[in-house]
Amino acid sequence: MIGFEEFGSGSRRMVLTIALGVAFTILFFRLVQLQVYYHEELGRKSEENRVRTIVREPVRGYMYDRTGRLVVDVGPSFSVFVTPAEFDTSMTGLLASLVQVDPAVIQERLRKGRRYSAFSPTRVVRDVPFTVLSAVEERVFQLPGVSYDVESKRVYHEHVNASHLLGYCKEITDAQLAKAGPLYSQGDIIGSTGIEFAYERFLRGSKGYQYISVNSKGQVIGPLEDGTRDLLPQEGYDLLLEADFGLQAFAESLMTDKQGAIVALDVNSGGVLALVSRPDFDPADFSGVTPADIWLSLNTDASKPLFNRATMTRYPPGSTFKMLVALAALQEGIIDENYTITCTGGFRFGNRVFKDLHVHGKTDIVKSIQQSCNVFYYSLVLKLGLPKLTEYAQRFGFGRPTGFDVGEETAGLVPSEAYYDRVYGKGKWTQGNVVNLGIGQGEIGVSPIQMARYVAAIANGGVLHQPHAVQAIRDKRLNLLSEIESSHISTGVQPAAFALIREGMQKAVMEPGGTAGLARIPGLSAAGKTGTAQNAHGEDHAWFVGYAPADTPKVAVAVLVENAGFGGTIAAPIAGYVMERYLKGRVDRPVWLPKPKAQRDTARTMTVNQPR
Repeated sequence: MIGFEEFGSGSRRMVLTIALGVAFTILFFRLVQLQVYYHEELGRKSEENRVRTIVREPVRGYMYDRTGRLVVDVGPSFSVFVTPAEFDTSMTGLLASLVQVDPAVIQERLRKGRRYSAFSPTRVVRDVPFTVLSAVEERVFQLPGVSYDVESKRVYHEHVNASHLLGYCKEITDAQLAKAGPLYSQGDIIGSTGIEFAYERFLRGSKGYQYISVNSKGQVIGPLEDGTRDLLPQEGYDLLLEADFGLQAFAESLMTDKQGAIVALDVNSGGVLALVSRPDFDPADFSGVTPADIWLSLNTDASKPLFNRATMTRYPPGSTFKMLVALAALQEGIIDENYTITCTGGFRFGNRVFKDLHVHGKTDIVKSIQQSCNVFYYSLVLKLGLPKLTEYAQRFGFGRPTGFDVGEETAGLVPSEAYYDRVYGKGKWTQGNVVNLGIGQGEIGVSPIQMARYVAAIANGGVLHQPHAVQAIRDKRLNLLSEIESSHISTGVQPAAFALIREGMQKAVMEPGGTAGLARIPGLSAAGKTGTAQNAHGEDHAWFVGYAPADTPKVAVAVLVENAGFGGTIAAPIAGYVMERYLKGRVDRPVWLPKPKAQRDTARTMTVNQPR
């Protein structure tokens, strides 16, 4: 027998020893790597092979209006799932024909599903009709790995759209998924606009998970550990809204065949009682799967129904801006209640005459608002000066977002000396640019929600409340109600100044000679101001801002009707009906609205649905 020391030469023995040492060292470190460094990953893969995870989607939170009516509900929706590890890919064409989608869609969803887990069901199509689901069930023996589940989708009540207020949900995109983190996965529904988007984290709820044991062939054995590891889904929180959906439906009906917006606010809290943007869309079209033709139609419609005119438009406010100029001049001591001018129908500045619609004669501050005297404000804004005008416009919330809790709003534009220097060049603009600002024309741009907040501040004595759509959040599991806190700031203007402005606004509506007589409400006092914003591309835009009752204000309204002509003719009656509907609960008189000027200067009587 030959010993190791006799086996070959010494050099051969050394090479063999080193080779064996290296081999055992590599095996040792590989063992350490697998046991220590890859323990969790390999354990997870092993778990996936023997455990199938079934996600249980939570029920999304409900929404109720201020009267307690359920306005956003949930209903059943059928979704088809495929477990990638069990599915025969040669059956993709059959499955696609049954669920009526492109085979490429199924292939792409399965590809993404495998990246997450080949052993967990992947949703390939949601909200299928029951007839489609029945067809899948009839062929399920040919479709291993295919299953279905009952999920939920949004259901809307009260025959009202409120689409730009409520918003809608859509299936999460890859871009959203990359930002959303571990709470979401492919195929999940997420709030995309409006309240659905802004309050997503409260509405979505928490997913549940059911764990099923399977054998090496993927066959179901039963619940893992008798279901003790399962997690039940948790419903989303309910939202209690500030809106009155009876008022919302009525306001929407007033804007039939018009383009524009209505915003109604609670004067003393900033709660959004109604928010209308027209044209709009039916949010039910986004519940479940949105048909491609509807999505294409909404995106190519020249009237832009997806655009929120209540918060995103930026139009000159016209004469509705005059109250701000007057308040600034009163607060700065530039004028007082005895100040008057003589209106001859025009104001000469340099070699240009700025015209008025009427000759008003001797005019004080109250009359200037009641009869909307342009000459009064052409001269007054020059006395005030651009820096002070900019300051007070910002004090009343212009030139910046209102903080509306639903988001999606423009800051608008308040021109300043720096702005004019940037746009026209330093020293190349004149006070002639400022004259037009006195009557709300020129570069200044505002949104209806900014205007509603502004007139509410006039009504309540100078407090700017943050507009908000949600009043409270309710946790059903804990029976806990959490009220939403909204901010407010003071404009810093003295009460005496507001008293003069409110007197002029009340006379504009309630007394002969006022420009806003069509906003009058039978049996109630109201106050307001009309405005007509010049439009270089067509008919002027009609504005009205106001509040009621005049003595104890509760509701403030801003109305904008695009390409409609005079605010006193078109926007004022709309606002009057809205305020009456809110304060009385209904409108007892016939609802008469003239057509916008762009639709010919002919009047018509509308029959308006007035839900209680």
